[in-house]
Amino acid sequence: MNTPSDNPVKLLPSADDEARFWALVESAWEPLGPEARALRRALAERDPAAAVDVDAVDASFAPFLDNLRSRAAELSSEELTALDRVMERKLYDMDRADIHAVTGGSDDGFLYGRGHIVALGQEFYEAVRANPALAVPGGSCESICYLFAHLHDKLFGGWPRTGSGISRESFSNPEGWRG
Repeated sequence: MNTPSDNPVKLLPSADDEARFWALVESAWEPLGPEARALRRALAERDPAAAVDVDAVDASFAPFLDNLRSRAAELSSEELTALDRVMERKLYDMDRADIHAVTGGSDDGFLYGRGHIVALGQEFYEAVRANPALAVPGGSCESICYLFAHLHDKLFGGWPRTGSGISRESFSNPEGWRG
């Protein structure tokens, strides 16, 4: 006989949670001004063969992450858990061989490269999802990968239990690595 623990429900992010996630990311970028917005748009719309000034992108991450943390620090445990579930799913969905072929990286390096994709916002994320060649070789944003989990731990004394049944760690998405 199957018990509920034998077949746990795997929670997916809701459409509202995804919308809140991307809106929060954009609100954290907003104070950085039109230059940061233009750079992110240019990355999403560029010819994949064009060189990328990774330093210009990376220079924006510290203030962006500070803004994101400060906006998320006022959220409830449930809201942070929902945002972490979205983050986990976005990183999992980018865990693909075709994206790794562009970004490279070891286990951790590839996780941080996928964090880079998510940190640049929904427009860039969707562009890379459709065309992995747009990913930034050597791009890295380690801090965003567990930002909501760390914040949840700091504010509520434990990591959020997303209930997703997936892992954000590299090479854990079997669909992304099928030959």
